[in-house]
Amino acid sequence: MSKHSAKERSELLYKRALASLPGGVSSPVRAFHGVGGTPLVIQSANGSEIVDEDGNQYLDFIGSWGPLILGHTHPMLTQEIRRSVQQGTSFGAPSRPEIELAELVVESYAGIEQVRFVSSGTEAVMSAIRLARGATQRDLIVKFSGCYHGHVDYLLVAAGSGLATFGTPSSAGVPKPFAELTRVLPLDDEDALIKLFKKEGNKIAAVIIEPVPANNGLLLQRPKFLKTLRDICTKYGALLVFDEVISGFRLGLAGAAAHYAIQPDLATFGKVIGGGMPVGAFGGSKKIMKHLAPQGDVYQAGTLSGNPVAMSAGLKTLRYMIENQGWRKLEALGEYLEKKISTVLKTSPIPASLVRISSIFWIAWGSNTPPRSAESIHKNAVKYYKAVFHGLLNRGISIAPSAYEVGFLSLAHTKDDIDKLSNSLAYVLAENFSEFKFQNRSQENKKMTGSTP
Repeated sequence: MSKHSAKERSELLYKRALASLPGGVSSPVRAFHGVGGTPLVIQSANGSEIVDEDGNQYLDFIGSWGPLILGHTHPMLTQEIRRSVQQGTSFGAPSRPEIELAELVVESYAGIEQVRFVSSGTEAVMSAIRLARGATQRDLIVKFSGCYHGHVDYLLVAAGSGLATFGTPSSAGVPKPFAELTRVLPLDDEDALIKLFKKEGNKIAAVIIEPVPANNGLLLQRPKFLKTLRDICTKYGALLVFDEVISGFRLGLAGAAAHYAIQPDLATFGKVIGGGMPVGAFGGSKKIMKHLAPQGDVYQAGTLSGNPVAMSAGLKTLRYMIENQGWRKLEALGEYLEKKISTVLKTSPIPASLVRISSIFWIAWGSNTPPRSAESIHKNAVKYYKAVFHGLLNRGISIAPSAYEVGFLSLAHTKDDIDKLSNSLAYVLAENFSEFKFQNRSQENKKMTGSTP
């Protein structure tokens, strides 16, 4: 039995948590409902590893869901946080780190002339959409199936039938009239996009998209599709909003906008921009941002917005990345991971393909071709993933407890860490799916002899 099978303290603590926390967690995916079993209760972390309450060490490829681009408890960053805390945890007033981080964002991201800090990615998206509606004096919002933008009421919307659909609530507690102001389109479908704008383009305030969709798998889009989206928004006077909460400052200093050479009207940020502290931000041109209070009539406020500790952590993180060629190093590490994992998947008993962009990666289980839309993810992906997840966890490797969540590399990861991941993955696939390999070979033999499977 693996040493990582002993999880008694985590199980006891989780039982305690169930009494005082809904589902025992503060965010749903942490509850392991997507993979089964009891979630780990984490005691500490350092570098590329986390340690649970039972003392088990795990190589971590979750990275707190993306913010920890330097790794856990980076000495430089923890020192900066301690220094900042000693000066005050919250002022409710402007501070130097807030101003300097805003200047760095404006300097780095094309099209952003001003930025407003908030406390989460959800809050950033909510505020950006309100601003878009206020600036355009329009009501309709367009989103894409497979893109997640936080738990904003009018964006927790599922598609109905047809190519361009009226939204329907995908969560209890979301009033139907809220969802009816949202249109949901499939990713990677120019025809559906054009059809919707021909019908309602003069009513659409904004189109919001993850330029790198990374909340329902890693559904990398064709540049042509994103360019069509930019062009049609310009034509009809709708604002294009890039949700870069995950991709912002992770793909590089200028995010997915620079990667695809497409400039949005508004962009939202979170995760990396706070260096692991709770933070969010949204920004755009002065022409749009002037509509925000106190200058304009679009109200937005927050007691902890621009928190000095979070601003200091984010500023230190980005400066460290710039000064140490952090994104170049992560790209090299990502290339190594892609090579190693792709080699393993070539001999996988079940179909699978690796999808990677910079330091973000995901395996599409059940498909040899990376999907570009939520609808094209294989129907057995979740079933395959459960076995892979628990097999890796028992070998000391922590990946996201959901088949639809991505993995992240940090500067704390090494080639040895990636070797451990690839070797463990090969072992888990052979251990759990050997019968699939036998079935696939039998089918191939029948095809070669002309027999029907």
